[in-house]
Formats: sequence, structure tokens, C-alpha cells
Amino acid sequence: MQQCQLEQLDFADLVRPGEVIAWPQGPGEPLALTERLVAQGPTLQRPTLLFGLTQSDTLQPALARDFGLRALNGAGNSRRVTALAEIFPAHLSAMPGLFRCGGLRVDVCLVQVRPLADGHFTLGVICDFTHAMLQKARLVVALLNPGLPAMRGDAIVSALDIDLLVDGDERILDLPDPEPSAVEHAVAQRVAELIPDQATVQLGVGTLPTAVALALRGHRALGLHSGVLSDAVIDLIQRGVVTNAHKGLDAGRTVTGGLFGTQRLRNFAEQSGLFDMRSADYTHQLSMMAGLSKFHTINSGIEIDLSGQVNAEVAGGRYLGAVGGYVDFVRGGQASPNGRSIIAFPSTTTDGRHSRIVASLGERPVTAARSDVDAVVTEHAVAHLRGCSLAERERRLIAVAHPEHRDALRRITQRNKDSHS
Repeated sequence: MQQCQLEQLDFADLVRPGEVIAWPQGPGEPLALTERLVAQGPTLQRPTLLFGLTQSDTLQPALARDFGLRALNGAGNSRRVTALAEIFPAHLSAMPGLFRCGGLRVDVCLVQVRPLADGHFTLGVICDFTHAMLQKARLVVALLNPGLPAMRGDAIVSALDIDLLVDGDERILDLPDPEPSAVEHAVAQRVAELIPDQATVQLGVGTLPTAVALALRGHRALGLHSGVLSDAVIDLIQRGVVTNAHKGLDAGRTVTGGLFGTQRLRNFAEQSGLFDMRSADYTHQLSMMAGLSKFHTINSGIEIDLSGQVNAEVAGGRYLGAVGGYVDFVRGGQASPNGRSIIAFPSTTTDGRHSRIVASLGERPVTAARSDVDAVVTEHAVAHLRGCSLAERERRLIAVAHPEHRDALRRITQRNKDSHS
């Protein structure tokens, strides 16, 4: 392992023509490295940037002059450039394997690490598929960041995995919980009513997961198992709502692949000792989720059609979401004994003009197949779709649509029936 100062780092000496450069998602992004990389773009021989969810200002449309762009995710600030990028849809559970076999190419991997007393390093805030990228990359450049939490488990990195260690930067991207709307609080309350005490719960990040966490404050003895977690879970743990005592696996432990929050979450995770950082090989593995007790997964979506097909990727012709862990958790909730998969969202777009329950997805992508969908929740009611015929699905989904859009949905379905009679 070599070492250098940040101001000495010259990517033109490190990156070969046409190579693929990747870094971890969200707060795992090593800001000083990615900022220096894009600033040196004109001196490079057009490498390609591979990225997932980003929350920094690193990705800008102007980068397309110097870099190829490949996107695993269109959420957060990644959506600024997805119109210029190649989109790579993949289940999160499959991503470690795709990197290891070369199906997803990575030549240079940029990470941030904190040294530990035993000579190892920690990735601190993320481990999802980062280890697979480290194992496959020709070159690993690691930024020393003493501000990272000293998390272990799958966040541990050997010194042998690092080729170049760079001093240094203490910045970590904060992802504060957004404030849910009144409608999102209403949706979350209906979600909470479906979740029994002693259930294991999967929460993501964003306004709806934050609202669901607030709505669960009256529950007892819940467990947590998620791909990522935010500050919203701290209150549940401190109140004793989350004990992780009845999970069936990982008793007493909150399991996640990423700490997508603020310094408060990072401090709490390190100091409490209650969190296990696990890679996507574990968090999103169907056989593992089937071993969890009463696993209830909660996901949102952009829209759902009247057969139950969910689009969680494209809106207005723009790639704004991802496949990611969506289908993994939809299937994982139903594989668990007494578990459920819950898909929840407000019944209309924010301005109220468009229904998010639509007659057909048309040419828009099907992220979750209708055969996988279980319960669909809006602020109006719950549509239980498991085991329902297509005709019954139409009736149940129209019933949870916004009242102002129900007649239009009925007219479209009737017109379709008449045209086929």
C-alpha cells in the first residue's frame, strides 16, 4: 500500500484510457477524491463513471464532455445526469455477484476509510456491494477519513485491499430525514396498522419511511433489517419500540447495509454497539429474509397499474428511481413466515393532478411484477392483492385511488372491456 497527499493525487497517472471508475453510494462517497477526479477530467482519456445513489454535487451534466456515465440508480442527485447515462438495472442482491463475475465492470474503486486499532480499516457508513467492487478493481484508492464511525462487520477492509491511501478529509455527506406531508403521515398510519407487534421491519430512507417510523412509536418489540437506515430509527430504539428480540435471526441486532443519516445516527450506531453492518449478499438475500420472523417490508413507488404492476423507476420520461433492492424486499417480505410486502404511496402526485394508480403503465418499466405484489396502501385504504384475480385487482385498486380519479379509471377499464368483447 502506497500513501500520498491529496494535493499530489494525479488521476492521469493512475487511470488508463476507457477504464471504469466507481465509488460507494450516498454518504459512502469519498468527496475529496471524487471532486479531484472530476476537476482533472480534461486531463484524462475519457474514463467512465459508474455510480448509484448520490447526494453530493459531484455529478453534473457538463461531465459528459470528459467522462462516460453509467447509472445504477436515478435517485437523489444522480437524476441530474441519468438522461446522459447508460442505465444498468439490477437487483441489489445480484450486484455483488455481477461485480465479481465482471458483468458490471469496475477498474478503479474510490472509497473512504477510517483506520482501526487492529490495523484494519472501516468503511464506516456503507458496505452494500462495496466489498465486491474492492475485490474486482485493478486499483483501489482510499481516502483517510477519521470522521467515519468505527463500524465493523462487513464494513471492515483489510490493508491488503488498498493500493493507494490518500490524506485526508473529514467530510461526510449528511442525509437528514425530510419532513413528511400530511398525506404521507396518513399513508404511514395505514401502513403501521398492518404491522403487528414483534414484527421485523424493513425501512428505507425518504419522507414515507420517516413517516412510517413515526407511526410505529406505539408498537412493541419490533426488529429492524434494512438495506439502509436513517436517523428516524434512533427514536424507535431509544423508546424501546425496537428491541430486535423476536427476529428469528440476529437477535438483539439492528442489521443494515448503510447509515444514511446525519452525525446523530453515526454517533448512535458507533456508541450503542447495537448495529450490524452487512453486505447486500446478506441484507437482500431471499433465503436469509425467509428466516426472519414476521418480516414486513415497506416500499414506495412512482405508480401502479390496475393489474398490480409497479413502476419505481421512470416518471415524465426521466429515470428517477431504481430497481435496487425493491424486488428483493417485495419478495423477501412474502417469503417470511407471517410476513408481508407493503407498497405505499399517496394516491396522487404532489399537485393532485395525476393519479398514481393508472390504468396501464404503457411503455414505462415494470419494476415489480403483478405476481409479486401483496398489499398496496394509499391514504384512502389498503388493497390486498395477494391471490386476487385481475378483475378483483382492478376493483380493489380503484377503491384506494383518489376519489376524483376513480370514475376515470372505471371508464378506461370499461372501454378496454368493450373493445375486447
